[in-house]
Amino acid sequence: MKYPTFLTDFIGYLETIKGVSNLTVKEYTYDIILFLKFLKLNKLNEDPYDDEIFNNAEIFDVPISDLDSVSISTLYSFMSYLDKHRKTSNRTRNRKTSSLRTFYEYLTVKTGLISNDPTKKLEFSKARPKNPIYLTLDEAKSLLSHVKHGQNEFISSRDYAIITLFLNCGLRLSELTSINLSMIKEDILSVVGKGNKERTIYLNESSIEAINYYKLCRKKYLEDRKVENIESIEALFISERLTRMSNRAIQHRIEKYIKEIGLDPNLYTVHKLRHTAATLLYKYGEVDIRTLQVILGHESVATTQIYTHLDDSQIKKAVDKNPLNYK
Repeated sequence: MKYPTFLTDFIGYLETIKGVSNLTVKEYTYDIILFLKFLKLNKLNEDPYDDEIFNNAEIFDVPISDLDSVSISTLYSFMSYLDKHRKTSNRTRNRKTSSLRTFYEYLTVKTGLISNDPTKKLEFSKARPKNPIYLTLDEAKSLLSHVKHGQNEFISSRDYAIITLFLNCGLRLSELTSINLSMIKEDILSVVGKGNKERTIYLNESSIEAINYYKLCRKKYLEDRKVENIESIEALFISERLTRMSNRAIQHRIEKYIKEIGLDPNLYTVHKLRHTAATLLYKYGEVDIRTLQVILGHESVATTQIYTHLDDSQIKKAVDKNPLNYK
């Protein structure tokens, strides 16, 4: 699809000036394309609810003046379209709101291409926060035990190390797949987190042991296949084809193991392992919310608060600790 110049320049701004991740660039671009298509079809008095018309709409000829004349009512119509026709969640619409706000800030404040910014009046959708889905301590132990005793030593040691890092360190999927051997120094792991920001992960004994055993199996696997210049393979987690494991490959492995221990892989996804790490740290590790924020690499403590949900046993324990409670 051919983009108008102002959108191409905006994408370059996100990549070079803002320094956001590739995933964020793709999401923002997708959001703006949807909005420009909606805007164009409205102007032409064509129906944006007709999927064939919408999908075939081109945006390369949308003039910048159309963006300058957008009203708040147009934005509300766009959000209604996303809600009613595309069945998007509050969270997804809020991301699109954020995309539009950043886009309009670029057009008005950063470049001065237009003067009107209707997104300042656009509110975020309010939604009741839900407790995160996570594995219980027993389920987490069951998953680790199941993976550890696989028949193929290379694969089982690799997958065990992957799941150990997810459950002990609360890594994001993209952080884990990007790990190179050089990023590990004794008990410290450096990863590239959200927004291309580097953060430090402190490895506990279980994580160090799992990584070291996998590295031994990895070396043997490469030697058995007579791979020359083993040191040139930088990626820590590699496939049987000797390439860096992709996000999808790791997701597929996790889905397989979750199903094998009798849980629903549609419910307990890779990201739920990060939820599990955060929940277990808060529940059993007795860490405060600020420490948990740093461990998870959250910019705002508000994001971390979703993991501070309490179960009945914690509530009872708190009540029993009341100093006025009779012994």
